[in-house]
Amino acid sequence: MKHYSCYINGEWLDESSRGVIEVENPVDNAVFATVTVCNKEDVQYALETSEQAQKTWALTPANTRALHIIEIANKLKVEREHFAKLLVLEQGKTYPEALGEVDDTITYMTYAAESARRIQGAIFPADAVNKRLSIYKVPYGVTVGLCAFNYPLALIGRKIGPALATGNTMIIKPHELTPITASEFCRLVDESSLPKGVINMVSTKSADAASLLVESPITKLISLTGSTRAGRAMYRAAAENITGLILELGGKAPFIICDDADIDKAVEAAVISRYANCGQVCICNEMVFVDEKIADEFTEKVVKRTQQIKVGNPFDTDVNMGPNVSKLGLQRVNDLVKKNIEKGAELLLGGHRPEGDYFDKGNWYAPTILGNVKGTDPTISEELFAPVMPIVKVGGFEEAVALANNREEGLSAYLYSNDYRIHQKAIDTMEVGTIFINQQIIGNIQGYHSGHKTSGAAGEDGVYGMDHYLQKRTIYLNYE
Repeated sequence: MKHYSCYINGEWLDESSRGVIEVENPVDNAVFATVTVCNKEDVQYALETSEQAQKTWALTPANTRALHIIEIANKLKVEREHFAKLLVLEQGKTYPEALGEVDDTITYMTYAAESARRIQGAIFPADAVNKRLSIYKVPYGVTVGLCAFNYPLALIGRKIGPALATGNTMIIKPHELTPITASEFCRLVDESSLPKGVINMVSTKSADAASLLVESPITKLISLTGSTRAGRAMYRAAAENITGLILELGGKAPFIICDDADIDKAVEAAVISRYANCGQVCICNEMVFVDEKIADEFTEKVVKRTQQIKVGNPFDTDVNMGPNVSKLGLQRVNDLVKKNIEKGAELLLGGHRPEGDYFDKGNWYAPTILGNVKGTDPTISEELFAPVMPIVKVGGFEEAVALANNREEGLSAYLYSNDYRIHQKAIDTMEVGTIFINQQIIGNIQGYHSGHKTSGAAGEDGVYGMDHYLQKRTIYLNYE
C-alpha cells in the first residue's frame, strides 16, 4: 500500500504525527493507498507561506509565470499514462476517459500560460487637462481551489492555470475520496523550478481545518467545484471577510428533444451525455424531455443503444463504463430509483448491480432507464450524478422549457431540433449557463463554463474565466 503526502512550501508532511485518509478503489472498495491528513496548524502554515510567496510571484513577469506553468504541464505530458492509471484507481473512470482527463489538464494549464501575456487593462479619456484615467488588472493574492471527486486532476489544472498565470498563489484542497492525483501533481511541482509556496496542497477530513482554509483573512478568493449545498456553505464562510468566490455547483441538465429532431442523432447524444464517467459530470444529461409524438420511438431506440454499453474493469479497452466513486452516492440514487418506481415509473433497463461475481464488491450500477416518469418524480426533482436516465413525455418545447426553468439550478441544457426558431427561443428563454444545440456533451477551453441561479457564481475557462482571478484597480493620475 503506497502512501502519498500533502505538500506545503516545498515540504512533504510526515504522516506519523497526523494520521491518514484511506483511499478506496471503487471497483472493489479495497483500500489501496493512504494520504496524510492535515491539521489546523498545517493549514495555517499553508496560508502563511502562500501569502509570503504571492508577494514575489505577483511581481514576476507574466511570461516568466507562464514558463513555470508550461514546465509543469510538460512534466505531466511525460507521465500521461501514469496519471491516467491513478485516476482509474481512485475515481473509477475508464482508462480512455482517464487519458482524456490528463489531456484536458494539460490543455487548461497551457491555455492559461498562453493567456498570461494577454491580460489587458484599459485607458479612458479623463475629464480634465493633464489628467489620465486608467484601469489595471491585479491579482487577488492567496486563492484556494476546492476540487470535486469526479475530475480530481482536471479541476486542479482548471484552477491552478488561471490562478498562477494572473499572479495569484493557490492552495489546493482535493476531495477526501480522491486525493492521490493531487499529491502526485505536487510531486511534479516539487520537481519543477516553481518557487516554494506558489502551489500548496492540503488534504483533510477535519471540519476545523477545512473551515480555517476558507474563513481565514489571508484567503482572498475561493474557487469551488461542488454541490449547491457546498456553495451555500461557502457563501456563509466567505461572508465575514467578503472573500471572492468562483462557484461551479450542482446541475440538472434537461435533454429536450422536439418532434422535428433527428432521432438517431438525439439517441446517440443522449446516451453519451448521460453515461460519460458513469453519469458523474455536472453538465450530464440528467433528464430527458421528449415530445410525446416521438417519445415511443426515441425510448425504444435509446434502450437498445444503452444496452450496448459494456460495464466492467475500467482498464479493459472494450469497457465503456466503470463504477461510481461514492458508496453513499450510489445508495442515494438507488433509493431514488426505487421511490420513482413506487410512484409509477416503468423500469426499462437496469436498476440494479450488473450481474456476475466481478460486481459483488465495489460501487457498481447498471446503466438504467426509467419510462413513464412525471415532472415531479424523485429522479427529476433531485440531481442524480449517476448512470440513470429518466424519460418524461412532454407536449412540446414550451412545456419542456417551463419544467426546466421551474428548477432552482441553471447549469446546462441540451436541445435537439432542426427548427432555427426554436434554437433562438432556447437562447432567449432557457435559464442556464450553457446550451448544447444538436450537440452531445463537450467543452472547449476557449468557451465559458458557468451556472445561473443556484448553479454557481462567476465561472471558469476562456477569457472570462481568467478575468475572475483578477481585481480591477482604477488610477486617476494628475501630471500637472
